[in-house]
Amino acid sequence: MPLSFLQCLFRKSLAIGLIGVFPVSLIAQDAQTTAQPQAATTSSQSSLPAAPSHPRNEMFNYAKPKGYFPNPIAPYTGTEIAPPDLTNSPSLDQLMRDGKIYLSMDDAVALALENNLDIAIQRYNAGIADTEIMRAKSGANQFFGVNFGVVQNTPGGGVGGLSGSVGSGPGGTSAGAGGAGAGSLGITSTEGLGPFITSFDPIVTGTLQWDHARFVTTSPFQGSASNTTTGNFSYQQGFQSGTNMLVGFNNSRSTSNSFFQTVSPALSSSFQFRLTQHLLQGFGFTPNNRLIRITKNNREITDVAFRLQVITTVDQIENLYWNLVYAYENVRVAQESLAFAQKTLSDTQKQVQIGSLAPIEVVRSQNTVAADQQSLIQAQTNLDLQQLLMKNALSRTLQDQTLVNAEVIPTTTMALPQQEPATPAQDLINEALQHRAELVETRMDLKNRDISIKALKNALLPSLDLFAYYGGSGVGGSQNPNYTCLQPGGGSSPFCTGFSPIPPVSYGGTLNQLVNSTAPDKGMGVTLNIPIRNRQAQSVQIRSELEYRQAQMRLQQLENQVRIEVHNAQFSVTQNNAAVKSSQAAVELAKQSLDAEQKKYALGASTSTLVLQNQSALATAESNLVSAMAAYEKAQIELDRATGLLLEHAGIDMGDAEKGQVTHTPKIPYVAPRTDVQSVMPQQPPAQ
Repeated sequence: MPLSFLQCLFRKSLAIGLIGVFPVSLIAQDAQTTAQPQAATTSSQSSLPAAPSHPRNEMFNYAKPKGYFPNPIAPYTGTEIAPPDLTNSPSLDQLMRDGKIYLSMDDAVALALENNLDIAIQRYNAGIADTEIMRAKSGANQFFGVNFGVVQNTPGGGVGGLSGSVGSGPGGTSAGAGGAGAGSLGITSTEGLGPFITSFDPIVTGTLQWDHARFVTTSPFQGSASNTTTGNFSYQQGFQSGTNMLVGFNNSRSTSNSFFQTVSPALSSSFQFRLTQHLLQGFGFTPNNRLIRITKNNREITDVAFRLQVITTVDQIENLYWNLVYAYENVRVAQESLAFAQKTLSDTQKQVQIGSLAPIEVVRSQNTVAADQQSLIQAQTNLDLQQLLMKNALSRTLQDQTLVNAEVIPTTTMALPQQEPATPAQDLINEALQHRAELVETRMDLKNRDISIKALKNALLPSLDLFAYYGGSGVGGSQNPNYTCLQPGGGSSPFCTGFSPIPPVSYGGTLNQLVNSTAPDKGMGVTLNIPIRNRQAQSVQIRSELEYRQAQMRLQQLENQVRIEVHNAQFSVTQNNAAVKSSQAAVELAKQSLDAEQKKYALGASTSTLVLQNQSALATAESNLVSAMAAYEKAQIELDRATGLLLEHAGIDMGDAEKGQVTHTPKIPYVAPRTDVQSVMPQQPPAQ
């Protein structure tokens, strides 16, 4: 077989291979990017219901980079993020009348969704997760991670099952699953590690240089000056299939005043197209798009974390509201007790004046009045504190003195169901295992760890790369007019024997030589790199497996914890329901005892001391009833939180929470409108 035929066949085969690999890798990169997350989502749906999704606001989708159209320099300009809005929503002003805030439970939850700073801080995590997706799509080899913890910096209204410890950074003050450098248990994680990724974003580099040099000549063959112009360009890009492409294009133009340089100016051009395909380490989509898949999962975890933040904050607001209701009712009970003590003191003073009672009875009545005044002051200051905590939780700023001084009057009271629903504990546990956001986060974090494990197994392999390249070079220029053989009489020199002037070759002709096989440069080969013992890769891979098993144990631990929380919440509802009924019976007994003692006192068969004692017992019983009812309402809230159904039962729209604008008013269960809405705080005297 002729050698020229073999060379032609080799050239065509190489060209077809280079042309085929490039578009296939491009198409496969886009297809794999979309197909693999969908497959992962499908597999996760078999074990867990999908988290509720909402339409994304494309104006705030930071995973979408700036394009070149219509502004070509847009990708190279910064993005300005608007400063946070620290003003309170208009809904807060609408609830204020005559310097007082008339607040229902539904209004409190709605205001929290609009103004609470814990939720506002958590909203930024979605944008941060978007930037991680964009960074991973560029071919970055690491990601910064997103804090999935719950922000709990609003004082008051403790949340069951969450400690509220501060110290995990601005994006979350409690531990959360996932995140670079954190992991499920708050330790450094191998998540995201694997083979090196070449940038998926094309990188164009270029050098334009002009150089003028003068020399001290030491030889008659050397020129004293030269001018060189260089223009080099290269294009490099990696693909998710493990394919890397490099195109280089080099050009130079040089002149010299040397008498022995044949061509001046001299032109030189060369180019090379090189494709490299990883065959072992770094081969395929699994190791190369791992960060894209992980960051997309992290974006979904961010949505779940935001849902957990809303649950936590709503739980806190409802607890704060019942604390406010209890403080309000406690002031009312203390006022009634003080008014009764003052009336008894007045009646006792009259009877002492006419001699029907001993003077010591007045002293006893005065002591009771003083004690009731102290109780009232304590109740009023506690109410002041609860009002301040509520206003802080429902606003973004307390700089407005009108808001600071405004009295908060609850317009919702506690409503107990006539018949407590008897739901089997196992049904509640099943609901919790499906809806608890903490479990959803941990399961999605396990998916990320599984992706990392596969990439790190690939990193154990030796590096074997197949490469192929094709290039060419060309030269050109013009005859040096100072060449010694062109001088008069130069042709007679033995050095110039056979010399004939060189025809000029333009820059276009030089470039034509790159593609007409005047001076081709082509070839292919393999590169093998075997790390002896490979201990570093082994250690990382083993650690990733251990972390995965550790995360599985943590998931089981969380499920056990959820079961305990559900049982405990159900026990608490039952116990507090019994406490409410007991307190209601105690109040009824105290009322009848006081009524009987008052009748005996009117007939002279009792003393004011006994009457005041019965009145004190009634006040204590009423206060205990209010406390028991508040505890029952909190127990219902905790049961909804433990089962993960707090938002559904409260009628909260997650779309409103994400935007911070409530269009669907929440409907909180186990509440009723108050019929006697009035202020219980002492009226301030008018200013002089």
